[in-house]
Amino acid sequence: MRASRQSPPTTAATAVSLGRVLRAVARHRGVQFAAALWICGYGVVLWLADGSLPFDRPAVARLPFALQMAAPSITLIEIFILMGLVFLLTRKRFIPDMAARAPARRAALRETILVLSYAALGEVGGWIVGPALGYRPFSFHIAGSVFGCSVTPQRAEVWVWALYNFLVFAAAPYLYFRRHYTDAELNLRSSDRRNDVLLIFIVLIIESTFELAAFDKNIFHLSLHQLLLGAPLTFVVFFIGTVLPTMILIYAILLPRYLKLTGSAISTVLLGGLTYAAMHIVEGWSTFDSARDTTLSLIFVLFQYFGPGMIKSVLTLRTGNAWVHALSYHAVAPHVIIDTPLMVKVFAIV
Repeated sequence: MRASRQSPPTTAATAVSLGRVLRAVARHRGVQFAAALWICGYGVVLWLADGSLPFDRPAVARLPFALQMAAPSITLIEIFILMGLVFLLTRKRFIPDMAARAPARRAALRETILVLSYAALGEVGGWIVGPALGYRPFSFHIAGSVFGCSVTPQRAEVWVWALYNFLVFAAAPYLYFRRHYTDAELNLRSSDRRNDVLLIFIVLIIESTFELAAFDKNIFHLSLHQLLLGAPLTFVVFFIGTVLPTMILIYAILLPRYLKLTGSAISTVLLGGLTYAAMHIVEGWSTFDSARDTTLSLIFVLFQYFGPGMIKSVLTLRTGNAWVHALSYHAVAPHVIIDTPLMVKVFAIV
């Protein structure tokens, strides 16, 4: 059914609407709890770290401890700005009722528990399969992604990781749910292509600029030949290994069910961020040699991925199209921009 035409909101009406949203966010107990947890996390890290983090992250290891501590919050501030921009860019479009795409509450709860349990088993399977083949435990990122690593992944390791994640977290869940739901009900169809393309373009430009300005510029050190071969290869590897698994498991399947169960877009955004962080619980840079290192690793996984998981949720909720976040805030930025040098090294592109 086509949505009825509505008069475009005025600038004043938009400001009032945005202000109302910001007040609702600030008053939300889940947001208040998350903010308190974020502050407490910083306190625990400062207490345990004693001025040094134990992670295998060569890309940031030489940065001052204070900057390494500040980086997650700097990123979170940029994400909050992006959220406001996304709200403004989607203010004139019809916002799909994503909760209507999920089944009744009892069925939605059952499916949510099923998917989360399956995802947990899939993660544990990656921790077993990787070492069994002589590699590191698999996560939603290959070892060395974003932050680098002291031991470069092998070519076979990269492809096995990508194939495992694709089959377990993307192909199998999609095929199971596609038997009962349409692509539109799985947030895989656009309801406003023009606005979706605009969002993808603007968010991609802003996020790419932020990453290049604030963090990683190694892609500029590649030759033209390395860039022309390495960038498409990086796109394919990470699209298979993490973009599609993230999009299908969390933003196509779980997000509508979170909204159905909570009845709150804000709660859904928080749950999307938490789920995204949980799927990275064992990263290539993590270390679990002691209770101290384990605690620091788990806290920094939350610091690193909670914010990105939330902006992906906002993009999906405002468009009803999971492809928007995949193309604007995942496949290219950060992975092509940051991880192309890693893939150039792994595949010995000269």
